[in-house]
Amino acid sequence: MTDKYAQLVHHGVGRNVAKKLGLPQPAALRRYQPGQPLITGPVLVQGNSADADNLAAELLSWDLDVRRHAVPREKLGAIILALDEVASPGDLEKPILTAAASLRDLAPGGRVVTVSRPASEADSPAAAAARQGIDGFLRSLAKELRGGATGNGIVLRQGVQATSASSLAALRFFLSGRSAFVDGQFITVSSASGEPARDVDQPLAGKIAVVTGAARGIGAAIARTLHRDGATLILVDVPAAGDQLAAVANEVRGTALQLDISRDDAGQRIIGHAAQRHGRLDIMVHNAGITRDKLLANMDHSKWSSVIGINITAQLRINEALLASEHFRESPRIVSVASTSGIAGNRGQTNYAASKAGVMGMVRASAPLLAAHGGSINAVAPGFIETEMTARIPFAVREIGRRLNSLQQGGRPTDVAETIAFLASDAAAGINGEVLRVCGQNMVGA
Repeated sequence: MTDKYAQLVHHGVGRNVAKKLGLPQPAALRRYQPGQPLITGPVLVQGNSADADNLAAELLSWDLDVRRHAVPREKLGAIILALDEVASPGDLEKPILTAAASLRDLAPGGRVVTVSRPASEADSPAAAAARQGIDGFLRSLAKELRGGATGNGIVLRQGVQATSASSLAALRFFLSGRSAFVDGQFITVSSASGEPARDVDQPLAGKIAVVTGAARGIGAAIARTLHRDGATLILVDVPAAGDQLAAVANEVRGTALQLDISRDDAGQRIIGHAAQRHGRLDIMVHNAGITRDKLLANMDHSKWSSVIGINITAQLRINEALLASEHFRESPRIVSVASTSGIAGNRGQTNYAASKAGVMGMVRASAPLLAAHGGSINAVAPGFIETEMTARIPFAVREIGRRLNSLQQGGRPTDVAETIAFLASDAAAGINGEVLRVCGQNMVGA
């Protein structure tokens, strides 16, 4: 779906009118294209910790132009702010205000990334205050950035270094165009697990992946992105979508499995298909989902039970089958599609929001089960994404949904797909039980 407003306010009369009236002028986002540079322009690494020095050295090995001190009026591709050693709120001022002096030099589509430690009950009150303060600082800064620039953070749990495989994978993701619609968010790296990608352009090479709900929209975009990144695909959707499913499967050179995932034997059917054709399964992407919107006062059994059944109960049943199977044992990855509706709620979507919040709870509770096999499970929570479904929303409501985030536009299905591909990679193995929002940083709600 095309955002005609965004096109209008960037050209000629439309641009002039938008400026005079103070209307939103959403910037064109820097999205990933194979073969493009990771980041354009120098990367400024701020901070005096050992992790800051180590990150600068690592970025140099990526053939990036790294600065440890700002050069006045030099356009920057990114600013990395190492705040991993702050011990009290007073420790925040110097590194943050030093970085602030370079914000005007951040290029369009630039990136700001913080590296910090989580606040915990084991910390002193002063250390916990400082570490939690980074959360409010980064989310506020992300709302101030312009020109399609984004701000995100990496949180390192105890024992995890900034140069661990998953920490660097998160940094590469945030710096790249793959994270174009991820803004004001944190990724927690909980362990030193993970292996650097042998080929950063095809990090899923040799992997066998299943995508449910793959016939159209976000599911089809996920299939195309995983295929581009080297995975072999098994695509699942309901028999009614058989023709579209076959078309997508042919496009990505995968196989199609027509299946209602709410069936009791859906997990066994998926495993059997993967085992017969490939001998194993490495990645499971739960994308299939439905909406049956009604105010709760008008909700009936059919609308409630169908949404819960497809959106969360089916995932639980399939995951149970996967975890019991010998064919899903070698560093298995599960990525589920949740929704920001499950975080902030949405009028008329009590059933949908309950199901998507349920996905997040499932992911957190399942993380130890996957870790026992060297695997991981995470969720992606999209906000307003330009799809056939959002195209049917009334015009005024659709425009509000598009503009009510820091980037002032809707995301694309590829934005969700890029995030899923990152979380499905072995380099991201140390990220487990997380929910990462792909919403352009919603301006209201949680």
